[in-house]
Amino acid sequence: MKLPVHASLLAVALAFSPLAHGSSNLPALGADHGATSVSGLSSGAFMAVQYQVAYSSAVVGAGVVAGGPYYCAAGSLVNATVCMGQVPFLPPNPALLLLSAQGFAASGQIDPLTALQNQRIYVFSGTKDTVVYQQAVDATVTFFKDAGVADANLVYVNNVPAGHALLTPAFGNSCGANAAPYISKCTVHHTAYDQPGAMFAHIYGKAKAPASKLSGKIITFNQREFADASTGMAADAYAYVPASCNAGKACRVHVAFHGCKQSAAVVHDDFYGKSSYNNWADTNNIIVLYPQVNASNVPYNPQGCWDWYGYTGVNYAFKSGPQMMAVHAMVERLTSSPANTVASGQ
Repeated sequence: MKLPVHASLLAVALAFSPLAHGSSNLPALGADHGATSVSGLSSGAFMAVQYQVAYSSAVVGAGVVAGGPYYCAAGSLVNATVCMGQVPFLPPNPALLLLSAQGFAASGQIDPLTALQNQRIYVFSGTKDTVVYQQAVDATVTFFKDAGVADANLVYVNNVPAGHALLTPAFGNSCGANAAPYISKCTVHHTAYDQPGAMFAHIYGKAKAPASKLSGKIITFNQREFADASTGMAADAYAYVPASCNAGKACRVHVAFHGCKQSAAVVHDDFYGKSSYNNWADTNNIIVLYPQVNASNVPYNPQGCWDWYGYTGVNYAFKSGPQMMAVHAMVERLTSSPANTVASGQ
């Protein structure tokens, strides 16, 4: 039975009620279906690339911080050191990886690569990163260029003396650190470098200044609705919803993938609450989705990394990969109409 519109709006309101406790289902907010972007650090950057390539028809841009090219590990952890640039003079082979991606696209396992050409992509590699070295990130840039991404759509920042970290202006380690929580503060030309802001500005164009005080709220939602424990994904995940997006304004969705050892189980709210993603999202009508992966023995993932090397199965990098499908379903929920979701009983 179809419920009246006021009932559907009440359901959305209850999802955000301060009286609600525990993790509820991710609400449908009617976000713009054609304006989704992704970003990530480290394994999250590999995952962001993986998602944007596989679902290229549904993604408008990406931010890649210390990440290698699509399908770099080719389903084997043995290849991880090469993909992270840790083998001197042996970088990943972007031409070979593009050939693989073209084959996957031809067989329908991922979207046609032509959709990548219109995406706006921000890539970053710190000069003091000793986890994912620049030769690996260089290969990511080459992969995108060879796939047809125009120079004007691709920015590569590789001259900041940063370690392995997301850079945010008001929280974190010193610039060159390669340590938990893998969030650092760097100064460029006497100004604090704000990486989420740089990514949003490049992906979406001119952005409004970030909020000094947030209007919206961080919600905790039941991730088990989208992924069971066999995927390595956590029971709960998070999203930041600006007040404007909860009030019915059509907003955009940005998926922020944490790195290894950077889930909420390890660093609490450092990634989803203390970086500047939410401040920029607040004034620019962007819902930020923070899916979560935890360390686990089954599947074998002791550092809580996103699956960019095949621990969830051979289809991990395709649209049919367990983690890929789960995140896509979350995005689909956020871009669904509240009335339709409530009426269907979801």
